[in-house]
Amino acid sequence: MMSMGKTRRRVSVGLCAAAVAAVLTAPAQATQATQARTAQDRAVPSAADGGGPVWSLTPTGTGARFRGLAAVSRDTAWVAGSRGVVLRTGDAGRSWHDVSPPGAEGLEFRDVEAFDGRRAVVLAIGEGEASRVYRTTDAGATWTETFRNTDPRAFYDCVTFFDRRNGLAMSDPVDGKYRILSTRDGGRSWRVLPSAGMPAAQPGEAAFAASGQCLVSSGPKDVWLATGGGATARVLHSADRGRNWTAAESTVPAGDPARGVFGLAFRDRRHGIAVGGDYRTGEASPRAAAVSGDGGHGWRQASAPPPGYRSGVAWLPRTRAAALAVGPTGTDLTSDGGRHWRTVDTGSYDTVDCAADTGCWASGEKGRVARLSW
Repeated sequence: MMSMGKTRRRVSVGLCAAAVAAVLTAPAQATQATQARTAQDRAVPSAADGGGPVWSLTPTGTGARFRGLAAVSRDTAWVAGSRGVVLRTGDAGRSWHDVSPPGAEGLEFRDVEAFDGRRAVVLAIGEGEASRVYRTTDAGATWTETFRNTDPRAFYDCVTFFDRRNGLAMSDPVDGKYRILSTRDGGRSWRVLPSAGMPAAQPGEAAFAASGQCLVSSGPKDVWLATGGGATARVLHSADRGRNWTAAESTVPAGDPARGVFGLAFRDRRHGIAVGGDYRTGEASPRAAAVSGDGGHGWRQASAPPPGYRSGVAWLPRTRAAALAVGPTGTDLTSDGGRHWRTVDTGSYDTVDCAADTGCWASGEKGRVARLSW
């Protein structure tokens, strides 16, 4: 069991406009192909346009650590975290409403998937019955527990949805294979999928419940699973909603219980970014990012990766090559699909998520939740 919290068992919140401009234009030594920007990429504001991205902290009134985050829009977001805390905002973070499920104070929420401002699913992690799923359809006024793990060998880490009805959750290996939980009714009910199509796990391999991004989907059927702790950090892919999987080695270092791929983001079914490293404070995390252009079958090391461990990553909407990566020591920005990264903020965040209307949010320790503005 090696997800964050399963041990074997203003700092500058503004993104420097000049730094952003440097990132959103290719590095001087980059090739002409790298320097080219599409019309969509030019839609991203920069310092030259009189603007740039800025993280603005929002007051949550809690000290919970929020590793679960769902960006619905520029105004609406959900966060889920330690001590069973779930918050929701509908006014761009000016106020947060505590909508925590009653009686969940002892649970560790590590992932939340929201369909809108009223409907959401949250995942609690842990061994045995500590792994649970709750669902709300009334903005958190009431919750229904729709799954409670009864297998002491299972430890659920992440949940993802393809659409409003179809979704998956994943557990660390049981009997040598990752366990996949499936819903077809928006999280009202769940069932374990057959394991015949799942490759064997490596010795010591598991997932990291660090950012709600160890299981991510894109489109109606494609889903990816990130691993660490084994001899190599792998990314598993399924093109049929979790029934059959293939495994590919990433370039992110592993070989230790604290190392591997912590977060994934796919812009579409082909273009993906993996981030990770070694989550222990003070430990080096070289090669902390990798990119794929073939749906996760092959991975290439980032030419200029983030300087340290990163647990969350998200593509910027309405661009083809811009993305953000976050971790305890900062935020990094890429404008070339993940090949080159530049640190643009030193605030601590665990996860990041962006909505289709370009609303981007980040969350992390000590109740930190921030909204991206231009």
